[in-house]
Amino acid sequence: MDWQTTPEDSVPSTLVPGAELGTLGKPPVTGAWRPGDHPGARHFVSLGEQWVRGGRLPAVRVAYETWGTLNPARDNAVLLFHALTGDSHVAGAPGPGHRTAGWWGDVVGPGLAIDTDEWFVIAPNMLGGCQGTTGPSSVSPTGVEWGSRFPFVTVRDQVEVQRQLADRLGIEVFAAVVGGSMGGMHALEFAVSHPARVQRLAVLASTAQTTADQIAANSLQRSAIQMDPAFAGGDYYEAHAGEGPHRGLALARRMALMTYRASDELNGRFARSWQSDVSPLGDDGRFSVESYLDFHGNKFTRRFDASSYITLTHAMDSHDVGAGRGGVAAALELVTARTLVVGISSDRLFPIEDQHRIAAGVPDTVDGDTAAVIESEFGHDGFLIEHEQVGAHLRRLLDD
Repeated sequence: MDWQTTPEDSVPSTLVPGAELGTLGKPPVTGAWRPGDHPGARHFVSLGEQWVRGGRLPAVRVAYETWGTLNPARDNAVLLFHALTGDSHVAGAPGPGHRTAGWWGDVVGPGLAIDTDEWFVIAPNMLGGCQGTTGPSSVSPTGVEWGSRFPFVTVRDQVEVQRQLADRLGIEVFAAVVGGSMGGMHALEFAVSHPARVQRLAVLASTAQTTADQIAANSLQRSAIQMDPAFAGGDYYEAHAGEGPHRGLALARRMALMTYRASDELNGRFARSWQSDVSPLGDDGRFSVESYLDFHGNKFTRRFDASSYITLTHAMDSHDVGAGRGGVAAALELVTARTLVVGISSDRLFPIEDQHRIAAGVPDTVDGDTAAVIESEFGHDGFLIEHEQVGAHLRRLLDD
């Protein structure tokens, strides 16, 4: 998603009527949730001072959501990690505090694959993000947003904060830790760092070590934001609506969508169709796929923050479970959880080879030395779209 997308972004691509393109109005300076906004279903925990890769954060607040009930034994908790541009709103309708519906609402809930009649699900917003947990859009001790002063954070820094959240909630061992895409990085890192605290592990459409190809894609998207004059080096929060770095952020999103979707799906749905009766061949018209990318890029600026995008993609680049542990193979051997690894057949962001590498290295997996493969035309976003297949695999793990 989208490394994470929302359901509105990840439904099968459709033509965007021209009239819709001009209905969004001026984009805000940031799409971040900020103090004073309606909390929605969020809960908050203050963790105090944190040291991260780039320095010191005097105080960190974590926003999270929950579903279900923690049992008296406190042994039915499932820790669920969102991906790059997702958030803690895994399930539920849009409304005050939540601009979009939950991104896994067909997977998490009563009677669903992660059955909240049985499991107590916790979904935290990640450190450096923009939906309630401390990030660049948060107000610093100086009384203004962190902006360009927000320190570099790694996946391990983010997982350490999530570990402290678990301590505050009094959960020593999770029945399962689950994540897809960037959330899969967190889930895997959590299981490597704290093996005794994870009984089951599910890693979907993710990797054990970010590759040069993936880092290159992140780098281009960051450059799109940083080259927008309105980005102002990251200190743009006092600008007026329509005067923030929305052009750069929308372009970054358009670039990312090209890695989230598969070429066969885009070709099959859009082909060479035009967005209107005006020809795109020299007559100022547009191809349908262009309007699709523009529309979703523009929508994205309403719910995300440019500096968080840069912070989180840098964190993704840091991901390497083998760093300081003797390499990836040695790190994966530390996982003691019963593990499910799932890949998407058409994923061009995290190719299926990345998931096979995890499955081959973890000692106790559901499917042996290879990952389970979901056949899908939707590319990386398949882990958000193919609810029935994803749910069937999760049931295999949770019922085990």
